[in-house]
Amino acid sequence: MTEYFKPIPYALWRKDKAAFAEALGTSFRETGFAVIAGHPVDQRTIDDNLRATKAFFAMPDIAKLAYDGKAGGGQRGYTAFATENAKGAAKADLKEFWHTGRHLPPKSPYRETMADTPSVGEIPDFDRATRALFDALDEMGRDLLRAIALHLELDEMWFEDRVEMGNSILRLLHYPPQENPPPEGTVRAGAHEDINVITLLLGAEEAGLEVKHRSGEWLAVNPPPGALVINCGDMLQRLTAGVLPSTTHRVVNPAPERAKFPRYSTPFFLHFNQDVVIEALPQCVAEGGTAQPPITAQDYLMERLREIGLVKA
Repeated sequence: MTEYFKPIPYALWRKDKAAFAEALGTSFRETGFAVIAGHPVDQRTIDDNLRATKAFFAMPDIAKLAYDGKAGGGQRGYTAFATENAKGAAKADLKEFWHTGRHLPPKSPYRETMADTPSVGEIPDFDRATRALFDALDEMGRDLLRAIALHLELDEMWFEDRVEMGNSILRLLHYPPQENPPPEGTVRAGAHEDINVITLLLGAEEAGLEVKHRSGEWLAVNPPPGALVINCGDMLQRLTAGVLPSTTHRVVNPAPERAKFPRYSTPFFLHFNQDVVIEALPQCVAEGGTAQPPITAQDYLMERLREIGLVKA
């Protein structure tokens, strides 16, 4: 752990909201990332999800492809190995993944643009385990947004009615074991920024996550047990006119002695409601940030999905 990622205790939020908001905002301003210690997500929920994740990716390709989400831009269900690429990258990432999305009420107006998540019949506990982790991270993420609102001098609940039906996604990531060395020019996940508002990331069993500091240095992020990594996404960066940066990060290939081991990772991408207009906050522009034209969350999402190859132009 570098000096930049000193864990912030989640318990501080309950004791001193202003102090927690200041610590979180300061870390975001410096690196776009923060590490939260003592998070509230139950370990059994995490363990159940990991078992379900490993069971799903252990299925034959033909079984996984029955849940292919290509028609919906990979926003629900399964996306096959080497499909997604980082923006501007020539080669695809060495990963496959599953997306669980929000469960919408039957008459929700968002059903026009947000599909249901497929049910995986082959794994009895898959649907329950993944939904439980989605709900836990969604709740924690909305709590963290209250701290971010305070840091931005907004009402504590400012984000609440802008994200409560957001197109948030739980991603189950599998980076298979690699040849040693892997194909030239390929990495597990190329340098990229996240599209959403904030990302909540549970620690992976295998190392590899690196963050690009504004100095140009790549910093390894290896949270201690019981901690969770949070980072700003492009939507939050746009809202704050760049005051809270969406920082470039990547997952590098393993050291030769670890190449035979798979890597599993579970980010939760918290999104705005799709009809929210993302417009730079005046106080962030006054601070020296650079405003970009207003855009709806849905339009921005589709623009970015085209850039990473999940939606065809």
